[in-house]
Amino acid sequence: MVSEAEGRAQGPGAGRPGRRSLAPDLARGFMLLFIALVNAGFFLTGPDAVRDLADRLVVFVQLTLVTGRAVPLFALLFGYGAVMIARRVRASGGGWVQTRILLRRRGWVLLALGGVHGVLLLPVDILGAYGLALLVFVGLVRARDVTLWWTAGVLAAVSAAVHAASVPAAPADGGGGAAVPSLVEPSFAAATVERFHEWILYTPVTMLLVAMPVIAVGIWAGHRRLLEEPAVHRPLLRAAAGWGLGGGVLSGLPDALATAGAFAAGPRLGGALAVLHDLGGWAGGIGWAAVLALFAARWERGSTTAAPAERAPRIARTAVTAVAAVGERSLSCYLWQSLVFTAVFAPYGLGLGASLGAAEAAAVAVGTWLASVAAAEALRRAGRRGPAEVLVRRLVRPREPLVQPC
Repeated sequence: MVSEAEGRAQGPGAGRPGRRSLAPDLARGFMLLFIALVNAGFFLTGPDAVRDLADRLVVFVQLTLVTGRAVPLFALLFGYGAVMIARRVRASGGGWVQTRILLRRRGWVLLALGGVHGVLLLPVDILGAYGLALLVFVGLVRARDVTLWWTAGVLAAVSAAVHAASVPAAPADGGGGAAVPSLVEPSFAAATVERFHEWILYTPVTMLLVAMPVIAVGIWAGHRRLLEEPAVHRPLLRAAAGWGLGGGVLSGLPDALATAGAFAAGPRLGGALAVLHDLGGWAGGIGWAAVLALFAARWERGSTTAAPAERAPRIARTAVTAVAAVGERSLSCYLWQSLVFTAVFAPYGLGLGASLGAAEAAAVAVGTWLASVAAAEALRRAGRRGPAEVLVRRLVRPREPLVQPC
């Protein structure tokens, strides 16, 4: 999610030395649309958010392609970014001690920022989970491949077991009802107290059972520069795109059909389908990362003469640049979404969470994301970082860099 210290690629396929890699920023920017769609739906508290054909179509598409797929992708990019930070420290003359100090500072800052975000706005915050992951698992950044894959496999198995054990209590449908108690608290003060307890619970659970398996995969990918050099790794990325997206769609399709009303599922079957959907999110997230990396490779470099970016219409070039600008300022745009959704959906805001349907919430999400695209592009043209990225940089590096540039 946080990208201010990531992305200065210098390998083949990355373009000019010192230029940011397109793939990580493009992936973050595009997936923030998915995050917006998921979080807007999360704020719905009415008795039935799936009321008509438009709602059913939105729910079907989101459960098949979006929900549970964006957070694993961001987790992968977060692990990848940690490796890029470590590489930059080494390039500046530092060693593992300096890298560990910098990453732990970053972990503490993200944990604190996530706590503020979770308590004030959104209890299912992911910033705190990422920060906690850096503090607990920082050693994985320099781990061997076998350690990374064992870590990912064991944590994925534990997560699958926990999900399977929760089947009897899983909801049979996805329409309406508050996902967490704080969403229906009538006052901001009462909701804040409730969110504090929810954030304390959700943060370590999200870190261990959702984020860490894919963070470990992201660290492995970072060691191989898969996103910085997508042209070099095209066969692997194509396989990941096909199998990942295919697995994500197949695992999410039954739950999507049931929730959209194609067939009736009782509590036990509905819970099992929801678990299958959630576990397939890892594959879907990896698949989306591979698809966007392949697109970035094709965009940045043509196989023979002019690059696709040079041949594309001006509006397409502008759109790609603007979405990448969102990815470069992903933390600011993520917080912006929470501010808007709280103002629109919360009972102490406009209170629309109790009355809107899934399609209407999706429209709010898309509009919010488009506003962030426009703002990020304006900041890019002005040569400015996002405000949250500036804050994190100042907190992580309060005085001088740990290592002076070469």
